[in-house]
Amino acid sequence: MMDKLKLYLDMPELIIATTLAETTIQKMIRDNEFPAPRQIAGRRVGWLVDEVKEWARTRPKSELPPPPNTGAKKPGRGRPQSPRDDQKGA
Repeated sequence: MMDKLKLYLDMPELIIATTLAETTIQKMIRDNEFPAPRQIAGRRVGWLVDEVKEWARTRPKSELPPPPNTGAKKPGRGRPQSPRDDQKGA
């Protein structure tokens, strides 16, 4: 049972659990909109699982469903062109 006990989340686990970006989490902490990390030991910090769960439970319900994933790529996100690519076709 002890191996399943998880009291704290580190930043990578927090990002996965909340689906938020690290910069969004940091901004929300600064704005007091997200639980602050706890000092565990020395420079090690973590977020209490129970506090993160409580934060999630208090999020307002959305009136709209999320938009469908169209599979369309955002402009400018493709592989950068290099001069060698232009020469391949010549």
